[in-house]
Amino acid sequence: MLPKLSIYALKPAFQRLLRPIVVRCAAVGITANTVTLSTMLASCLLGVLLLVAGQTEVFLLLPLWMFLRMALNAIDGMLAREHGQQSRLGAYLNELCDLISDAALYLPFVCVPPFGWGSIASVIFLATISEMAGALGTSIGNARRYDGPMGKSDRAAVFGGLGLALGLQGTLPDWSFWIMPLVAVLIALNIINRVRGGLSNTTIAERSR
Repeated sequence: MLPKLSIYALKPAFQRLLRPIVVRCAAVGITANTVTLSTMLASCLLGVLLLVAGQTEVFLLLPLWMFLRMALNAIDGMLAREHGQQSRLGAYLNELCDLISDAALYLPFVCVPPFGWGSIASVIFLATISEMAGALGTSIGNARRYDGPMGKSDRAAVFGGLGLALGLQGTLPDWSFWIMPLVAVLIALNIINRVRGGLSNTTIAERSR
């Protein structure tokens, strides 16, 4: 059995805390798609800022935004499910905007020693495959898969932590080079878990017919 632990397991408790905010958003006419698109745009702008700023202190914005982004991702989902805003367009935006945001927020680390294009590009590539593997569950009649390890929330914690360390210290230690290979391996396990989970549920569903 491959490990499936993920910060995503805390989502139900997080949603309970956010529900009053979601109710207010719905009351004033804020839509799920607006939240999704705004979150992606803000992530892209922050990614560009981190790339061009030239000051490591700017990376202190990253952990703050990663936490806020997780809240906004929960809010858009709750608006859609609990306030009658689900749509086909929203389903596309939910997946595509997350992939774009992840890439925009991870990419600035290519300029941060001891990382480089190879390690960061590998993580972005595997993260994209991971989210595709999760989304494909719906194409075979199952729920969207969120199996860990190293799902979206876990990656946010890793990159947010790196941003905090870089912003406070100005540099990262040489041993941190091994963080990206470890993240890549865990995402690979994540992909296997999501595919196996989706296929297992399909088998169970077929047997119950």
